[in-house]
Amino acid sequence: MTTDTEPGTGAEDEPVPVLQDPPAARRFWAVRRVPAALVALVLLAGTGLLLYDVAAVRADRTAMAWRKELADDLATRPLDNTWVLAGAALAVALGLWLLILAATPGLRSVLPMRRDHTDVRAGLDREAAALTLRDRAMEVSGVQSVRVRMGRKKVTLRAVSHFRELDAVRADLESVLATGIDDLGLSRPPAPTVRVARPPKKGGRR
Repeated sequence: MTTDTEPGTGAEDEPVPVLQDPPAARRFWAVRRVPAALVALVLLAGTGLLLYDVAAVRADRTAMAWRKELADDLATRPLDNTWVLAGAALAVALGLWLLILAATPGLRSVLPMRRDHTDVRAGLDREAAALTLRDRAMEVSGVQSVRVRMGRKKVTLRAVSHFRELDAVRADLESVLATGIDDLGLSRPPAPTVRVARPPKKGGRR
């Protein structure tokens, strides 16, 4: 579980005020250190190399051969050239990728929990939530195995029952799953779906 204490809190021995009408918990935003570091390194290398070449030209030295060739190539190559179109498409794709990273929170594996206190935000790992619901479902009589797929909006439970009526097992699992989801304390409880089946039959008679 991920917790986040916002700034401006009092001493540790003071009781944390409980919200009468808690605000909607928002998703946690990813730091995205790797994309930011890659973009910073590329920009630093490009601007540093260009600045060095410009300074060299200002000092009455010959410009780098690559910049001359690039300037001549851009001046003479038509816009409908395959390499020009490919480079433009790549630049557009990278730009859209960066915009998506900037506009989306990320951290899809962390489910935000209800905010019952003013200065505390908490999140629950999706795999941990699925494991908790699976352990509860395994306690139902007649259940042989359980698989739980936890999403932000939907949780699917697939169970195999080797005895008892399937309808009875499904009713018990639906009740256990609904209680388990409520006990997780998520800000937006996912919609439950329960599917129960018999175990596959073994080989035929000898």
